[in-house]
Amino acid sequence: MNGRELVSSSARQPRSAATDANHFVLTFENNRFASELFGQFDQNLKLLEERLRIDARPRGNSVAISGDLTATNQARRALDFLYERLQKGGSVEASDVEGAIRMAQATDDQLTLPTLERKAKLSMAQISTRKKTIQARTPTQDAYMRALERSELVFGVGPAGTGKTYLAVAHAAQLLERGAVDRIILSRPAVEAGERLGFLPGDMKEKVDPYLRPLYDALYDMMPGDKVERAITAGVIEIAPLAFMRGRTLANAAVILDEAQNTTSMQMKMFLTRLGENARMIITGDPSQVDLPRGVKSGLVEALQILKGVEGISIVRFKDTDVVRHPLVGRIVQAYDARYAVQEESEDLDR
Repeated sequence: MNGRELVSSSARQPRSAATDANHFVLTFENNRFASELFGQFDQNLKLLEERLRIDARPRGNSVAISGDLTATNQARRALDFLYERLQKGGSVEASDVEGAIRMAQATDDQLTLPTLERKAKLSMAQISTRKKTIQARTPTQDAYMRALERSELVFGVGPAGTGKTYLAVAHAAQLLERGAVDRIILSRPAVEAGERLGFLPGDMKEKVDPYLRPLYDALYDMMPGDKVERAITAGVIEIAPLAFMRGRTLANAAVILDEAQNTTSMQMKMFLTRLGENARMIITGDPSQVDLPRGVKSGLVEALQILKGVEGISIVRFKDTDVVRHPLVGRIVQAYDARYAVQEESEDLDR
């Protein structure tokens, strides 16, 4: 255990006044890491207090934690994980604390024998390149990252802000660095499903660049900018509009189709059948954000129905609770989902 536990008792009543109370002190050997762990003005500990409804009171390189037994043990696991991250040369931001809390809570939700006083250390899936290492921040992200390692074809579907596109590009960059694939192919339908790009100025790359900006942003996060530019020039990273995929076989490549909810049924089938030898295909999208003309069925929605249970294909569904942007984004998604649910119920009653 990274944080050495000095005291363990139930002598102190927690803020939540739970009957099953717990109190202990964790001491971290490295003073600098302890300071980074607690955060500027102890903001990381305050976040733990807010999310888990515990008390976390620092003194030097120690922190006294008290509260509900389950919550305090979740705090212990989160702090241990984050301290280990610092020992390995990483940093701890507020978003990392949020992620550690979510994973600690998920461990309790899934688990284990009720007789066990303490759950195992947190273990989060990660994606690593020479430039950056990303760790899962939610249980669904963890499942998604493991599916990317395991399956040749992965669907990541759900609301904006859950990391599905970013993690797909990060995984593709990791595969390229490892030499597991020879190239990365990025594709995304234009706003109009028919992909009428001819009226836009410039060559094909310039025409589709605005639609692929989120994919570029993730690439530059995972790889040095000069390497990205050289790889694009050499064709190692290819920008391939969906309409230009027809007739190709995509082998030895990591292929990403983003915003797939705006594909038609024919486009989706065409894209799926491009998969070649030693290729990995990742398809991301949000079925609730279809921009196709009324009456045109989303190829993504149809594919999720048809391909459910097919061997070699993983489908990972993100929810509003997996949003890892500003916490307000998650609440916005929840509000819209609730409104749409009411509207659909009203329309069903009118029929």
